[in-house]
Amino acid sequence: MKTRFLFAFFSLALAAAPTPLCAQQLITEAEASLPASADAGMTLRGITRGPSVEQVSPAPDAKSVKSPVALVIKFGARNNATIDKDSVKLTYIKSQNVDLTPRVKAFVTDDGIDMKKAEVAPGNHVLRVDVKDSQGRASTAMIKLSVEK
Repeated sequence: MKTRFLFAFFSLALAAAPTPLCAQQLITEAEASLPASADAGMTLRGITRGPSVEQVSPAPDAKSVKSPVALVIKFGARNNATIDKDSVKLTYIKSQNVDLTPRVKAFVTDDGIDMKKAEVAPGNHVLRVDVKDSQGRASTAMIKLSVEK
């Protein structure tokens, strides 16, 4: 009886673990080989006080990193709002954009995205992060990654 209880307890604990221990695929070789987007710019309209989005890791000024990388993006809500975790969207900017949201959903927290071991194919990558707060205000930021072979 005691053994069955311990097995059930540890099974539940592992199932409830917030982040997997092994590296998770973020950008595949096939996705990295897609043609680059003709325009990776953003058009912003009006003044918005949506959540702040900050690239923590890899450092925005890092020349290049090796995979797997720690992908840490920090969100900051304003005016007593909270981050709407369900609104977080991560897009790989290519000629045909790739929605990376399902790959990072398990790593989204109230404070941002914390993916300790993200497998990223070599190359220069541009990601767009979209997030909203509890008051519906949106923010968009571009994240750049340079991954060496």
